[in-house]
Amino acid sequence: MKYMTRQQFGRLALASALGLGLHGVAAAQAAYPSKPISMVVPASAGGTTDLAARMAAQALGPVLGQTIVVENKGGGNGNIAAAQVKRAEPDGYTLLMQYSGFHVISPHLGKSSWEPADFVPVANVLSAPQIVVVRGDLPVNSMQELVAYAKANPRKLNYASSGNGSLQHVTGVQLEQAAGIQIVHVPYKGTGPALQDLLGGQVDLTFGTAPPFMPHIQAGKLKVLAVTGKERLPSLPQTPTTAETGLPAVNATSWFALFAPAKTPAAVVSKLEADVRNMLRDAAFKQKALDQGATADFMDSKALGAMAARDREMWAKVVKEANIKAD
Repeated sequence: MKYMTRQQFGRLALASALGLGLHGVAAAQAAYPSKPISMVVPASAGGTTDLAARMAAQALGPVLGQTIVVENKGGGNGNIAAAQVKRAEPDGYTLLMQYSGFHVISPHLGKSSWEPADFVPVANVLSAPQIVVVRGDLPVNSMQELVAYAKANPRKLNYASSGNGSLQHVTGVQLEQAAGIQIVHVPYKGTGPALQDLLGGQVDLTFGTAPPFMPHIQAGKLKVLAVTGKERLPSLPQTPTTAETGLPAVNATSWFALFAPAKTPAAVVSKLEADVRNMLRDAAFKQKALDQGATADFMDSKALGAMAARDREMWAKVVKEANIKAD
């Protein structure tokens, strides 16, 4: 009988342990998900980021066979939510429904607690241009009238945003620069609170993606003057683009995408990416997005990462030129 030396036995035991370990990891990844998933939202309830998260949670949950819990963590230009997801275990059970304004602008404001490299892109879910909305009793009914009113009344008009350095804020800066007007910026902690004060008449106008404003526009409580994208919205066919009103430099489109903590296993990211792709092919999901003034707009992990990098570079110039700082 041939006996193993102690050294040979040790090597065999180590190889067996490694084999079992690798098998365990593969099994764990194959079983994903085996428990509820948390989807963190960097904004309060009522805005488009929240809508995107809730639409995705409702549609993805049954596909994944697990409950997806939406957690609203607004404030800090998206830093509170991003920091929470950054610190989470990179196992696919904590995801960030990210708003483009936070992802591509906040890192340039000087007080960000995270970097884009702290996350791995999963897939884009919704895209939407911003719209220019004014309170119902403001005596203007077009962008041309808004600009004329602002020129006749310097710094009398104010506009709400979801925070200092937010996409709404820099869109307001774009408008001031393009139209040669002066309007006062009033930052809020999210689109929801800003919308409430717009409805209450405490602020005169705002910019934002259409979903949270649509019911109030349809009820006549708010007036929409323009779309900041390249094309008119199907849900607002009579509303011109800013380019059509003579302000092509006012051009801002938002996207809402899923990100996971860096080092999340590639197999988990690939599964989520594939399931989001299928979710966005669903006709009912597409129609619901259109009805709200958004578009179901799939981008895979690679394409999303490339788009985010381009947007960060573009908005860095705007932030620097306007000397925008964090709250």
